[in-house]
Amino acid sequence: MKLLVHLSRLIVSITFIFSGFVKLVDPLGSAYKFQEYFGADVLNLEFLIPYALPFSIILILAEIVLGVMLLVGYLPKLTVWSLLAIISIFLFLTWYSAYYNKVTDCGCFGDAVKLSTWGTFYKNIVLIVFILILVKGYKHIMPLFNLAFAKWTTFLSFFIFLYIVYYVLIHLPIIDFRPYAIGKNIPAEMEYVGNKEPAIHDFFLEAEDGEELTNAVLEADRIMLVVSYNLNVSDKEGFTVIKKTTDEALKSGYKVYALSASMNEDFMEIKDEYDLNFEMLFGDETMLKTIIRSNPGIITLNKGTVMGKWSWTDADEITFN
Repeated sequence: MKLLVHLSRLIVSITFIFSGFVKLVDPLGSAYKFQEYFGADVLNLEFLIPYALPFSIILILAEIVLGVMLLVGYLPKLTVWSLLAIISIFLFLTWYSAYYNKVTDCGCFGDAVKLSTWGTFYKNIVLIVFILILVKGYKHIMPLFNLAFAKWTTFLSFFIFLYIVYYVLIHLPIIDFRPYAIGKNIPAEMEYVGNKEPAIHDFFLEAEDGEELTNAVLEADRIMLVVSYNLNVSDKEGFTVIKKTTDEALKSGYKVYALSASMNEDFMEIKDEYDLNFEMLFGDETMLKTIIRSNPGIITLNKGTVMGKWSWTDADEITFN
């Protein structure tokens, strides 16, 4: 029993730490996923949508900190019962997704690892078995080195994780697992490789008059895109900084567009208010949320390759050759 507990402790702790970390570096991605779950066509809990981000942060911190607590052996009884509670929530959500074919990517490992809905559910079944072993044998979980080390490692880890969340929400994810990461070529990510689905399948840009400009944007060598998936919930103060940056980009020979899923009338109000010198292209909201986590954010392209990405808070740091 003791050996089985140690094996389960190692597997569960590493899984929760990894799963928590890949979501910790991109908490908005998890928040968007919870918004899907809370939607009318899934769990019909729309009143919770405004709280998706804090709910996401709390769950991510709980997941990764509990993984650390299990690994170092701090408060084992509280840890294993808390892990059982969390995995029970995950088990229900993944079963619901798989059985009803809702939210086909649960985001359990963020954008780092993609699993099928049933694959994710079966993974949680295996985890819950290991956690039940830990619940049964929690007395065999001893502190790593000593209790003081386990305690202070847990507290220090929590504050480090909390700072990471703060940093990536102000700036951008410190690790970008998405197909729009710097260095990725969007046209290449849109291609089928054998029977494998392309990483990008919804990149489509349209002008106000209905003209498709997807290829024009992807084929140009100096493109700057100001991305705001929803102008009504964007950080409006960001457009003051973006105004200066985009003016410099235009002087340096860049073609600049705004990308949004909002109505063009909404953009015209912001354009007039901040005296912006570029037009808007329409794009799918989910696609725009995937491209960049800042609202607004800036991305530069060279023949479809992502050259740079910035939150509006870092827009004044952009330099042009």
